Amino acid sequence: MELQSYKITQGKDRAPARSYLKSIGYTDEDLKKPIIGIANTWIGTMPCNYNLREFAVDVARGIRQAGGTPMEFNTIAISDGITMGTQGMKTSLVSREIIADSIELVARGHMFDGIVALVACDKTIPGAVMALLRLNVPSVVLYGGTILPGKYKGKDITIQDVFEAVGANAAGRLSDDELLAIENAACPGPGACGGQYTANTMATVMEFIGLSPMGLNSIPQVDARKHDAARKCGEIVMNAVRQNIRPRDIVTRDAIDNAIASVAASGGSTNAVLHLLAFAREAGVPLEIEDFQELSSRTPLLADLLPAGRYTAADVDKAGGIPVIAKRLFDGGYLKADALTVTGKALRQQLQSVTETPGQMVIRPLDNPIKKSGGLVILKGSLAPEGAVIKVTGINRMSQTGPARVFENEESAMQAVLTGRIRAGDIVVIRYEGPRGGPGMREMLGVTSAIVGEGLSETVALITDGRFSGATRGFMVGHIAPEAAVGGPIAAIREGDSITIDIQSREINLNISSQELSNRLKDLKLPEPQYRSGVMAKYAALVGSASDGAITSQLHLGQNMTRPGW
Repeated sequence: MELQSYKITQGKDRAPARSYLKSIGYTDEDLKKPIIGIANTWIGTMPCNYNLREFAVDVARGIRQAGGTPMEFNTIAISDGITMGTQGMKTSLVSREIIADSIELVARGHMFDGIVALVACDKTIPGAVMALLRLNVPSVVLYGGTILPGKYKGKDITIQDVFEAVGANAAGRLSDDELLAIENAACPGPGACGGQYTANTMATVMEFIGLSPMGLNSIPQVDARKHDAARKCGEIVMNAVRQNIRPRDIVTRDAIDNAIASVAASGGSTNAVLHLLAFAREAGVPLEIEDFQELSSRTPLLADLLPAGRYTAADVDKAGGIPVIAKRLFDGGYLKADALTVTGKALRQQLQSVTETPGQMVIRPLDNPIKKSGGLVILKGSLAPEGAVIKVTGINRMSQTGPARVFENEESAMQAVLTGRIRAGDIVVIRYEGPRGGPGMREMLGVTSAIVGEGLSETVALITDGRFSGATRGFMVGHIAPEAAVGGPIAAIREGDSITIDIQSREINLNISSQELSNRLKDLKLPEPQYRSGVMAKYAALVGSASDGAITSQLHLGQNMTRPGW
């Protein structure tokens, strides 16, 4: 093995470095072995990442047993659920870039020979993967695991029920005592949000794309089996180092197609569109937003999971885990099964010993899908020339035309919903919440859940240049691009304008003439940037369109900058 860590640890001139490392317990023998970084996203501010400290110990044990030397380091994490509905939520997508940058910096600085990334809450997964693709050293990703469902009146509940209970309480359909009881019951211990929301969607993606070993991510965080899963990842990364299996060998276009199929089949989060586009850019793999439509259209929806289905993420584990979903798609010919995985085996080889629980009802058979096509639909039209995304799991209607109810930020829209100012047939428009305009492209779970809780989900639509939580359900269109802050058409909508959203034709249009739209856009007076300094201003200056993954790159400098300060 050619170990890049030797540039730091070996040779007479490296005596000072070795002296430092010996002061914290490393020996000469340790420093001759491959140095494996454990990138830990543990943080004490939320349940999602709470047990990752313990799993890092298990990973380190596996690395040592397999002949390596572990070195653990931390990065940041932001809780989407806790910050939801506040200005703090703007930091969530920004954190993806900082997680990627910080892992990249530590690994470049210390010249690790391999990396195990311990991830959980939404942005830690894609942030870690983006860094691993930049570094391109042998790497493994392990998801900390889902939370177990809570219990309320004999029914499994998740954080989704709490958000929707807020709207029901505001509408007078739920008492204060019932709201508190749901709040107290929904999250019984550590783990990431318990449906096929963004974290569990991306955990599924990791197994399909090949960076996580099949069968380990769906184990819940509090399950004792997770400790052995972590230890195994230590062994697997050492095997990857010896075989020189690198992330860019794994994350090919075939692997990304498999990942998109997993999102479609599992009814996964729209955030996967952003993150997979970002992966493709980091890996140098051609991928466009339209490709999601083509792959989703031909992939059946098989997993009956929240937010639109009946079961929680923990039920996937009981059914046999993510490999059962993969085996279904493999059997149906929906996967590129020769794609390489981090184990050194092709995906098809990892699916030879899948064990499905007899009688499970979570993952449908191929001949009885929930829908014949997947959960993602890409819309384009006069309102979204670069594209927009809607998740259609659980949606019965195929179109809506209605008057625009225009709000310049999430808070004002939320207030309108909670005070009964949104009526059946309305199309709520929330703008200036995109990657650059927010900045940070906030999720709208508070507003979307309030609409559901108010009993309006079957009659009200919502569109935004922001994002949605994986827990969002209903007729909700996000990622509208170009965003309002760069003069996208969403900025030209006026109160009462007619908007049409048509899923069948995959269009979203503002029902005014092209000349009128052009005149309005010429006359736009865009608001001043909210941040003039610090990380948020830096992000706003660098971030690109949601249709390109909302990544920060020098390639975006000078593009879409319509006013001083950007």
